[in-house]
Amino acid sequence: MSEDNHQILFMQLVMQNQQIAMMAMGKIKNPVTDKIDRNLEYAKISIDTLDMLLVRTKGNLTEYEEKFLTEALKDLKLNYVDEVEKDKAGSAGKESSEEKETTEENSPEEKSAE
Repeated sequence: MSEDNHQILFMQLVMQNQQIAMMAMGKIKNPVTDKIDRNLEYAKISIDTLDMLLVRTKGNLTEYEEKFLTEALKDLKLNYVDEVEKDKAGSAGKESSEEKETTEENSPEEKSAE
């Protein structure tokens, strides 16, 4: 197999894992289900796989391949952190609205109005 074919296959592997991670983060539609699904654990597995690939191929990639992989990882990690923060904010918002509802249910004003 020629060096050009190896480079093409390498880039396809990177793009495949990148697309899987983006689908798992809910950033793009799953072409099979035609729905936006979200599973951050699956996204992390794809990101970790690319991270491992970068470490294991250190010194064996062309400058272009290394930059391509590094940029893909940077983009995925930033998106992943963004999604994790959204989850945290959503959880915090849900908890505070539940606390507010509980407080309103037990407020003395409501009881005195009865």
